[in-house]
Amino acid sequence: MQLHVIDTGYFKLDGGAMFGVVPKALWQRTNPADENNLCTWAMRCLLVESGDRLILIDNGIGDKQSEKFFSHYYLHGDSNLRSSLHKAGFDEGEVTDNFLTHLHFDHCGGGVKYKEGGTVPEMVFGNAKYWSNKAHWTWATEPNDREKASFLTENLLPMQQSGQLHFLEAEAGQFIDDFSYITVDGHTDKQMLPKLSYKGHTVVFVADLLPSVGHIPLPYIMGYDTRPLLTLKEKEAFLREAAEQKYILFLEHDPNNECCTVKMTEKGVRLDQTFKLSEL
Repeated sequence: MQLHVIDTGYFKLDGGAMFGVVPKALWQRTNPADENNLCTWAMRCLLVESGDRLILIDNGIGDKQSEKFFSHYYLHGDSNLRSSLHKAGFDEGEVTDNFLTHLHFDHCGGGVKYKEGGTVPEMVFGNAKYWSNKAHWTWATEPNDREKASFLTENLLPMQQSGQLHFLEAEAGQFIDDFSYITVDGHTDKQMLPKLSYKGHTVVFVADLLPSVGHIPLPYIMGYDTRPLLTLKEKEAFLREAAEQKYILFLEHDPNNECCTVKMTEKGVRLDQTFKLSEL
C-alpha cells in the first residue's frame, strides 16, 4: 500500500462555528481568526494505492457552484484536486473508488463537475465507484433543516443517476485488505472514518470527528455537529484508543498539520507530535 496526500485547497469558516461553546480567547491560540472572525481550513484528501485499486478518500469542495456560493468561503491556495492527483502521478480516470466519509459539500463537491459551458453534470471520476452508506445517503437526501445547506443536490444525485453510487455497511466493516472503517454519529449520521494499516502503523482518516489539533480537548466541538454530546462521547472513546494504540491521525481540515499522534496525560488526552505523512 502507498498513500499520497491530495491537497484540494483551503477555505474559511467562522471560528465560533468551528469551536462551538469554547471562547475565542482559547481557540484562537491554535487557529487565529482574521478581522471577520474567519479561520482558514484545509480540504486535505488521501489517495490509497493498493494492488489494482486507486482509492480517493473524500474529494474537496469542487468548482461548480456559483460565484455567490464561493464568496462565503474564500477559497484559496495553490493546489486543487486535479493538480494534486497529477503531482502524485495519476489522473481522474485512474481512480477506481471514491470513499466518501460523509456528504457535506466540502467533502464530496469535487466528485461531480459541470460539462464545459453549461450546467449538465458529469462525474469527475468516470471509472470509479462512489462509496457511501445507505443510512447516511438517506440522511443527506432527506435532510433536516439544520444540515440542509451542507447537502447539495447537485453534489449527490449525479452519483446515483450515473449508476456509480454504491453502499457499504452503515456501522463498520472491511473495505479492502488493510483498509477498514468505523462510523460515528455526532457530527452527522453515519460518518465513516477509514483505518489503514500502513508501514506498521494504523493511520486513521479522522474527517470531521477531529478537524484539527485544536479540537483535541474534549469540549472543543464544532457548532456544526448535530449531536454535540454524542460527539463528546465518541471523541473521548476514540482519542483514548488512539493514545493507547498509538494511531496516526490524518487531519483533513488542519491548515498546518497533516498528521498527529496523541498521548494520555493527567489532564486527559493531549497532542503528542505533529508531522507529515511522508515522514512515516
